[in-house]
Amino acid sequence: MRRVVFNQKGGVGKSSIACNLAAVSAAQGYRTLLIDLDAQGNSTHYLTGLTGDTVPLGIADFFKQVLSPGAAGKKNRVAIQETPYRNLHLITATAELAELQPKLEAKHKINKLRRLLEDLDDEYEHIYVDTPPALNFYTVSALIASDRCLIPFDCDSFSRQALNGLLAEIDELREDHNEDLAVEGIVVNQFQPRASLPQQMIEEMLAEGLPVLPVQLMSSIRMRESHQACMPLIHFDPRHKLTRQFVQLHDHLQA
Repeated sequence: MRRVVFNQKGGVGKSSIACNLAAVSAAQGYRTLLIDLDAQGNSTHYLTGLTGDTVPLGIADFFKQVLSPGAAGKKNRVAIQETPYRNLHLITATAELAELQPKLEAKHKINKLRRLLEDLDDEYEHIYVDTPPALNFYTVSALIASDRCLIPFDCDSFSRQALNGLLAEIDELREDHNEDLAVEGIVVNQFQPRASLPQQMIEEMLAEGLPVLPVQLMSSIRMRESHQACMPLIHFDPRHKLTRQFVQLHDHLQA
């Protein structure tokens, strides 16, 4: 299973959702890989605590190999890092991704990530891909390479306005590049159950037939604290309500 977590809007919790679902997957015994495609490297930092020059080579080095002379016909390799958590591995992101992007676009290397993930299917039961907050080369590559797509949604009016357009773009990409891609659902994140607007938005989306998942992720300071500790919630605070919600979401997606 290859699952991409994607929304063009920043601040909706893509990295938090990708990392915590991957951590739950690994904790349940699945051999799990997370690929960080965002030049900001938030998932890389969250799972390792490393930043800047301390981050080992990862997906940027893979794409540099793709661009190198004589790369055609060769099997490009990628460095996979162990994390402190059993069964959870990581392909890191670095700021170098930003400068590689126009070169990859110019050389039409949009299918290289799919081939990499196909090679990794035998090694990992679950592969999660964290994407940048934009429909750029890396995000399109991830959507082409994946079986399923999760869309984080933060019950914000701007997010709601952009949602239909986002779903339309995914539909178009599916038709043109990846017929097997399924929108697995919309993940309501930073949910405040006592506020009327979030509940109203959810009801409206369900009435429109949008694939809103039944597990909402609450807003909690524990998430920020887990970011600071560089420790996913299943390890940072396994009994917290938000942690249990991530487990419920993971199990719902597995059903």
